[in-house]
Amino acid sequence: MVDFFAVFLRNLQTIGLADILDILIVTILVFSVIKFVRETRAVNLIKGLAFLVVIMYISGWLKLNSVNFILAKTLEVGLIAIIIVFQPELRRALEKMGNSSISRIIYDSDTDCTPYSDAVSEASKNLSATKTGALIVIEKEVKLSAAIDSGIEMNAEITRELLENIFVPKSPLHDGAVIISEGKIRSAASVLPLSTTTEISSKYGTRHRAAIGISEISDCIAVVVSEETGKISVAKEGALKSNLTPEELKAILVENEVDKEEEKSTKDKLLDWLVKKR
Repeated sequence: MVDFFAVFLRNLQTIGLADILDILIVTILVFSVIKFVRETRAVNLIKGLAFLVVIMYISGWLKLNSVNFILAKTLEVGLIAIIIVFQPELRRALEKMGNSSISRIIYDSDTDCTPYSDAVSEASKNLSATKTGALIVIEKEVKLSAAIDSGIEMNAEITRELLENIFVPKSPLHDGAVIISEGKIRSAASVLPLSTTTEISSKYGTRHRAAIGISEISDCIAVVVSEETGKISVAKEGALKSNLTPEELKAILVENEVDKEEEKSTKDKLLDWLVKKR
């Protein structure tokens, strides 16, 4: 036991900064892969592949050459199949990497943090009471230029009255999403990408799928009012919270406003520090 601790302490002294950085990066990568697998439908597939790997090694140990050969070739094809089947998830993961905090600090400009929680929550409450369908997307750091360009440009002040009037049934702008960006209602009747996940309940319609879809590829918050039930839902990071009260919705929106203010403050401090260092 003493020899073991002596060897351990001797090896510990040889660890440098590069070794610590190397271990840290590998740990982050492993954690990210595990998180990615758990958050997608890849869990059962990974379990199946792990089972095949175990069977392949057992067949090799037992000299079952034909079985071992078939399993080995199946796994080779399986790796390519994973890339094809999970292309949307892989793309989304790469997009999130590109939209990480570091890249935002370097490339993004400051955004207006005009409060919108009161107007959006009050409008959602009234639309819910009349069972008027609505979809309101609040942009954060990831720009929604494509969605904005697909709709009717507005650049209007964020008011409860305007939001409610946009979604009046059979009005020219009601069928689509409202995009809130840079402290303005930037567009209405915008077209959003629908989620391709198979885990969404069949009771949800196109609005909910669109809300989840846009939240999967960006860090936005999407507020949905159901036309059938009047229930309020919020989509964020590919997950949907349903049957919210107006008070719960407002709490989520206020929290989002606070997060944006804190991110902006951190960015300003870092930029000030970089300027002073020049």
